Amino acid sequence: MNISGIVVHALPENTEALRTQMAALAGVEVHVAQPDGRIVITVEDTPDAVPSDTIMQVQLLPGVLSAAMIYNYCDE
Repeated sequence: MNISGIVVHALPENTEALRTQMAALAGVEVHVAQPDGRIVITVEDTPDAVPSDTIMQVQLLPGVLSAAMIYNYCDE
């Protein structure tokens, strides 16, 4: 099991659209999305993807300014 906590900074006008797009990614749970573009998500590993790949997908979404891992938990 691998769980990462991510803080995403996005363009404020894209926050709601990005919230929906991120929630649709496998292993992603959106916890809060502020109107100013700050979004907090967790990313868990899945049979199809490891968190690092999913974080890269998040970073490449149009309107995302940055995505930084602030916490990681790994256990068998």
